[in-house]
Amino acid sequence: MSKELLLKRHGEHVLILTMNRPDRHHALNHELATVLVEALDQAESDPSVHVVILTGSGTRAFCAGQDMLEQSGLEGERGVPKSIAAYLAIDRFGKSPLPIIAAINGYCYGGGAALAISCDIRYASETATFRLPGAEYGLVVGAATLPRLVGAARAKELIFSAKKFDALEAEKWGLVNKVSGNNDLLPEVISLAEQIAKNSTTAVKESKRVIDAATIDSNVGHLEDDINRGLRGSPEQTARFLKATRRVTGK
Repeated sequence: MSKELLLKRHGEHVLILTMNRPDRHHALNHELATVLVEALDQAESDPSVHVVILTGSGTRAFCAGQDMLEQSGLEGERGVPKSIAAYLAIDRFGKSPLPIIAAINGYCYGGGAALAISCDIRYASETATFRLPGAEYGLVVGAATLPRLVGAARAKELIFSAKKFDALEAEKWGLVNKVSGNNDLLPEVISLAEQIAKNSTTAVKESKRVIDAATIDSNVGHLEDDINRGLRGSPEQTARFLKATRRVTGK
């Protein structure tokens, strides 16, 4: 497994996946997105794994979204469809039969917020912050999934404005289940994971399947993907992305 993703077992049945690109606030580059999918594939094939926890190393970031330097072509291997890997990882986590808890320990922006939304339960540290900047970049991010958590009107406010909001607001609106102290976040998430792991794995997975069937419309996800395929690479989207890249990277 890559150094960009740390795997740790807690007890017999809880697997902790820790994104580990602290210099980039765990931004999703091609390698990290790929190993996230590989790790989840392995977890699902291991009957001893009952619950997965996803977090970022350190205390500054959960995931700051896609890696802007790699996406701009300033870094990374040529020829790799980098823009696809992050979306595949987000989609893969959303479709896993395993219960997945996000321990959001800092910046949770863009694709990182979409990744957190794809998890089943979200606990956040008191210093975590959130942002869905897709509209700023000329893309649609989170529109297919955020409304089921916060309602249509709030989702429109957050996605249309691309504004930043804090953990207490995220909890009040239903995006996160609980806000914890920075030092308490992971222990509290582990405690919840252990409680879930004690129950029938079949019943938990089937409960997840029923709840998702009741609240997720897969056709809407396909619609968002189709729209982004049309938007990505358009003159406006390219101009907005380049502007955002210069702002973030200074290049």
